[in-house]
Amino acid sequence: MIITKKALSRRTVLRGFGVALALPMLDAMVPALTAVVKTAAKPAERYGFFYMPNGVAMNHTGVNFWKPTQVGADFDFSPILKPLEPFRHQLTVVSGLHNRSAESLGDGNGDHTRSTGSWLTGTHIKRTEGSDLRAGISVDQVIASQFKKETPLPSLELAILPSSVTGGCDTGYSCAYGTTLAWASATTPLPTQSSPRLVFEQLFGDGGPASQQREAAHTKNSILDSAIEEMARLRAKLGPADRSTVGDYLDVLREVERRIQQTEAKNAESPLPEYERPGIGVPERFDDHAKLMFDLQCLAFQGDITRVTTFMYGAEQRARMYPEIGLNESHHSMSHHGDNPDNLAKYAKLCTWHVQLFAYLLEKMQNTPDGDGTLLDHSLILYGSNMGNSNQHLHYDVPHILAGGASGQLKGGRHLAFPSRTVPTGNLLVSIMDLFDVRQESLGDSTGRLTGL
Repeated sequence: MIITKKALSRRTVLRGFGVALALPMLDAMVPALTAVVKTAAKPAERYGFFYMPNGVAMNHTGVNFWKPTQVGADFDFSPILKPLEPFRHQLTVVSGLHNRSAESLGDGNGDHTRSTGSWLTGTHIKRTEGSDLRAGISVDQVIASQFKKETPLPSLELAILPSSVTGGCDTGYSCAYGTTLAWASATTPLPTQSSPRLVFEQLFGDGGPASQQREAAHTKNSILDSAIEEMARLRAKLGPADRSTVGDYLDVLREVERRIQQTEAKNAESPLPEYERPGIGVPERFDDHAKLMFDLQCLAFQGDITRVTTFMYGAEQRARMYPEIGLNESHHSMSHHGDNPDNLAKYAKLCTWHVQLFAYLLEKMQNTPDGDGTLLDHSLILYGSNMGNSNQHLHYDVPHILAGGASGQLKGGRHLAFPSRTVPTGNLLVSIMDLFDVRQESLGDSTGRLTGL
């Protein structure tokens, strides 16, 4: 049999003036032979790492706010995790792990900064406020190094942080430790981006100064307008299903762009002095900001622009309040609840809201087709923190969730509980790499793999 069908390249990009639009996975990208024998294209694997600052509300007087009381399958979702119940079959709760690297080990105070710096590195960071930083390569960057030749961006580092954070942020520690999760090497932290506009330009710009995108923003035009002719030529080559996929993808991209433009217009009209306004394209409401960043991550995964992301809900010890849900105390102060039932209930409300926002992303990924499944089917996302009892700055019994199907490598619907203070979180990080065949014997303080994962 002679195969004449020519597959569309997975790296196909639609170009316009200052714009480069990667495409989602299409049937036309499946090699001709695989289409004949009816086997799906090998899906790309995606990894996400989502960090909660200041720990979570764990339990009080018999109420487990976070950790399920049952171990194994058929566990009941705790109050904070309840928003994730629709994703039970692709969710694994991991409890009992110990991040000893975040503890003092003779360095004194600084638990918050050590929590962030060690979460994905498993390494006890060097106490310094200068440029002589030292941590360890983070798991996301080990993974990203495997895909760097296959995607335009090796990784994407996102956060909801103030527009400027410099100097010392914790007792004797540089702010650099607490404002990123990603370390390309022991001495090289990767900066995070909090501006949806700048992330949009990073994902869909052509590598230039992005002046054309910003001009489009000011005129309320879309960056897609300059690529209309290429889009028309592409659609003429595609079948009905692929045309629908491309159309849905571009509709979402246009909607995200519109929301960024609306935010920029609102910020420009603000009566506040310019130095007090949010960053470029940053919404005032926390949930609007988070959803924009989640939508951008989903688009980056769908277009195979990157396969590795990190995301910070905020930095440790920050004074951010959440009037959107009636909480007018700072995040950090709420985390020091003193085991008071009323204070714990308030902190549990905040933690639950963060999980609800995470559920927004999971639902979006679950509803996004990808090859023979969905983005969620082909992804593995770690959601967690490096503090178990935030009130006492304890780094054992830390909260973690694994979400996604990991391309069939992870069995969900379970609560895996390990004996307290016996298994380092580094073992979880090494086990995560194993799921997608990124082989590394150890990372940070790991002593082996997690049993039963």
